[in-house]
This record gives sequence, C-alpha cells and structure tokens, in this order.
Amino acid sequence: MPRAKLGLTRASIHSRAALAGHPLHPVMIHFPVAALMALVASDLGYLYSGDPFWARASLWLAGVGAFGGWVASLAGIIDLVTVKQIRRLVTAWSHAIVAVVMLSMASLNWLWRFLDQALLPWGLTLSLTTAALIVLAGWLGGQLVYEHAVGVDLDD
Repeated sequence: MPRAKLGLTRASIHSRAALAGHPLHPVMIHFPVAALMALVASDLGYLYSGDPFWARASLWLAGVGAFGGWVASLAGIIDLVTVKQIRRLVTAWSHAIVAVVMLSMASLNWLWRFLDQALLPWGLTLSLTTAALIVLAGWLGGQLVYEHAVGVDLDD
C-alpha cells in the first residue's frame, strides 16, 4: 500500500554507513550487546560458584563487548556526523552520548578484569551499570528507527 494511503508523511533518513542499502550500525551491535549482557550472567556465575572459569569467561565477554562496541560505534558516528537529518535529532545525540559512556564503562570493566582486580564490588557494579546503559541506548536507538525512520526505507 502506498505511504500516502497509510497516512505516512515523513521521509526516510538513509544511512551513509551502509552496505547495499543496509545500515551497518544496527547490524554490528548485536554481538557486543550480547557479550556485555552475558557478562552479568557470568559475573553472577562466578559470584555464586567461585569457579575460575566464570572469571575467565567474564574477562573475554568484557573484551569482546567493549572492542566490538567501539567498532560498531564507528558506523554510528559516520551517520551522526555526515547525515544532516540525523545530526539534528536530539535523540541521536542522546543515543551517542549514552553509548560513549556505556562503552567507556565497558572498557574500564575489561581493564579492571585484565589487571586481575576483585569482582566485588566494582567488577559487578560496572557490569550491571553497563547493562542498564545498554537498555537505555537500545531504547533511544529504537526511537531513532521507529519514530524518526533512521535507516528505514519508507520510500515507495
């Protein structure tokens, strides 16, 4: 059905960081998000069992999540600074700021573990805070897609 018949009046905001028309940022964030959310579970596994496997798993999950998140953020930054319609959205800037804070905390969390510091209280606190920021960044990212049509093809 054509957009006019559906009552849609807004236009799509196309991504510049795209491959064959598919925006890269939403494709690249899944593994880092999964790793950083699983980090909470592995921290709790270590906390409840004391098994060093969970501490090693947490180190790797923190590293994959932080590094992968920074790589994924490059596509988001490209869109933020090169697409005027995105740059004008307060939601886009809010998403970017929350994501940078979250990735900074994830990086600190990995460094904390790499330096073999204790899980409690700071390792677990960083993991839980990072997870909460992921939820907020994801919600803001959803607003960009569903309310502002960033990276969505609404064209006939």
